[in-house]
Amino acid sequence: MNRLIGLFLIVLLGTSCAKEENLIPDVPVNFSAPLTDPRLSRLSAAGGAVSLTSYGVAGIVIYRRADNAYVAYDRCSTVNPQAKNAVNIDDPNLTATDPISGAKYSLYDGSPVKAPAKTSLKQYNVTIAGNTIQVIN
Repeated sequence: MNRLIGLFLIVLLGTSCAKEENLIPDVPVNFSAPLTDPRLSRLSAAGGAVSLTSYGVAGIVIYRRADNAYVAYDRCSTVNPQAKNAVNIDDPNLTATDPISGAKYSLYDGSPVKAPAKTSLKQYNVTIAGNTIQVIN
C-alpha cells in the first residue's frame, strides 16, 4: 500500500511541475548597438522601452528601469509559446501585452501581471560597455 501511495505522489508531482514549465525555445541572441542608435532613442530616459524584431524567438524588448538598469526579454508570450505570439509594449511603458490571449507582463522584471499568464517572459543578459548595449543569452 505504501508503494502505491508513493508511486501516486511521484506521478502527481511530475505532472503538476510539467504544466508550469516555460517552453520558450533557446535560440542564440546576440544584439549589439550604440545607445545613440535611432532605434534605441526611447531608452534615453528611465522608463523607456523598445521592441526589436529578428532577435530571439519573437523579437526582443529592452527596458530601462527607474534605477537606470537595462533589462531585456524575448517578446514571445509564455501563454501558448508554440504559437510564438509577440507581446507589444503598452503605453505608458510599464507593461507588455499579448494581443492574442490578453496576458500582460511587467517590463520591470518580466513577471506576469494579468491572467492567463503564469510564467515570466524569458529574460536575456544585458551589458553596457562604454556607449554600447549588448543583449545576449
